[in-house]
Amino acid sequence: MRSATRSALSSTRAVLADLGGSVDLAAGIEILAAGRAIAGAPQLLGLLADPTADVIGKKSVVDRVFAGQSDVTRAVLTAVAGSRWSSQQDLLAGIEDAGIRAVAGTASSETSIEAELFSFETAVRSDAALELALGTKLGSPSEKGALVQRLVGAKVSPQTTAILEHLVQQPRGRRIGEIVRDASRIVADQAGKVVATVITASPLSDGQAARVARGIAERYGKDVSVNQVVDPAVVGGVRVQVGGDVIDGTVSTRLSELRLQLAG
Repeated sequence: MRSATRSALSSTRAVLADLGGSVDLAAGIEILAAGRAIAGAPQLLGLLADPTADVIGKKSVVDRVFAGQSDVTRAVLTAVAGSRWSSQQDLLAGIEDAGIRAVAGTASSETSIEAELFSFETAVRSDAALELALGTKLGSPSEKGALVQRLVGAKVSPQTTAILEHLVQQPRGRRIGEIVRDASRIVADQAGKVVATVITASPLSDGQAARVARGIAERYGKDVSVNQVVDPAVVGGVRVQVGGDVIDGTVSTRLSELRLQLAG
């Protein structure tokens, strides 16, 4: 991530944080929808992402185009318009980041959006036809959003449904698994946590899972949301992935390394 975008993200997140309790689920959904509207309007997107354009003029355009939106949505979009982004795609990612954080912030403490997102990703990954239906460029965004509604129904929280509906409608060139993982990372970060994917040959017991979670939390200095994946191919041991970090203590990896050493 380039420095201009890092600064813009920080500014936008600060505005969202200052809005506090005025941010409700409807506002979060509205922010995400505004991002899709901007993505579908090349002229508007080009203006907002243009670092040479007059900031006051850009904010004025936001006020006119989104006059019917909530104060929260306009405040976030005004922050976006007043910031310098490294690219048009970064600007869209910044609006998405704000929208997901706004939506996630309205969930109850008993709701694990990260777990619900992971369950959805796992279900899609196991069904090639479903993955194709959600990932194809041929389907309309509204049809994909409706498909998500049919798939999840009342099985997940309204927050997770809202995030998933947005993601499938605006993938921005990313595969379905990638966009869901990106969203999960944002949700966890909003709650001051990290997401760890723990891969083992067989399911962990509650005690083992708790010990792994404690170890990850100590390493990163944050609470952790653990997604467990069972993969017999790892043979034994544990592979942990947190963002771009991979801690691999699996038997399969050690055997591979040994074979390479013997071959050398």
